[in-house]
Amino acid sequence: MTAAGTMNFLKDGAECFPAALDEACCLAIERALADLPTGVPGVRIGAAPALHDLLGPGGAAGSIATGVLGPRSRPVRAVLFDKTEGANWALGWHQDRTIVVQQRASVEGFGPWTIKSGLVQVEPPFPILQQMVTLRIHLDPVDETNAPLRIVPGSHKLGRILEAKIASIVVQFGEELCIAGRGDIWLYATPILHGSRAADPPRRRRVLQVDYAADDLPQPLRWRGV
Repeated sequence: MTAAGTMNFLKDGAECFPAALDEACCLAIERALADLPTGVPGVRIGAAPALHDLLGPGGAAGSIATGVLGPRSRPVRAVLFDKTEGANWALGWHQDRTIVVQQRASVEGFGPWTIKSGLVQVEPPFPILQQMVTLRIHLDPVDETNAPLRIVPGSHKLGRILEAKIASIVVQFGEELCIAGRGDIWLYATPILHGSRAADPPRRRRVLQVDYAADDLPQPLRWRGV
């Protein structure tokens, strides 16, 4: 297992930015998300205007994505994960393969389509995912027992991974636990293999996960945005 402090985005596909957000920023996020439902595995956020400055290219969070994707980077999807004693799920190894768009359209290579929380989601051609990054903004401390994100360093370079090959890839590449404090941000390549166990003992673990992209989608598709 690689030491978290030595993880490098270009080599490993993930990197931690300790204390990226101060307490005022953390409180602002909590206020902006206070009315979202609880007790569900993940709440997809259609719009969060109160967070535009923070998540935008010049914001404390958005600037991390800009450092990788360039000045055209913008948030294109956000999900709040709120693990609690009553909602303490586990998630097996997987790659994130869907994006959120404004409306459905027939474009070659895009599909299947779904609607979740009223948002139109689709699996795009994999090269689009390879040009994206994801930020995980931590609102609660996460140690080894509080359901840290598990990632497989370097797996973002392997393309679309068949489910039958995941176990052997985890053995070959090893895994990393993304330990974090309140206000820390983890950056990772969107297609990286990742998962998480249930917290043991169960306790709260809130993470705002935001996907970023810099490129436009093929017309007439448009990013839904945050």
